[in-house]
Amino acid sequence: QVQLVESGGGLVQAGGSLRLSCAASGSTFSINAMGWYRQAPGKQRELVAGITSGGVTNLSDSVKGRFTIYRDNAKNTMYLQMNSLKPEDTAVYYCKATAWRFHNGYDYWGQGTQVTVSS
Repeated sequence: QVQLVESGGGLVQAGGSLRLSCAASGSTFSINAMGWYRQAPGKQRELVAGITSGGVTNLSDSVKGRFTIYRDNAKNTMYLQMNSLKPEDTAVYYCKATAWRFHNGYDYWGQGTQVTVSS
């Protein structure tokens, strides 16, 4: 019932910037939280940043001061602004949305977008 489409990944040199977008469609009214995760080769998927329906955000320590998560509710789109990128930021970045119906939560994932930071 919720579809997520990610875009904005690519190749960038260390110190550069990228902005990832996650466009939600379908039953977007049911979404109460969204977030960005990333997974590097051989590593577990980790939470990078999250934002609730109330606008409360959190960032992992590794990206604080460099990344910003925000939403454009009119466009049903979530963004991850990534500045001062480092090679260790290289990963597939995934958008996730959590939708609640009654007392049940459902997670939806985007297809992922590759971010590669060269040194």
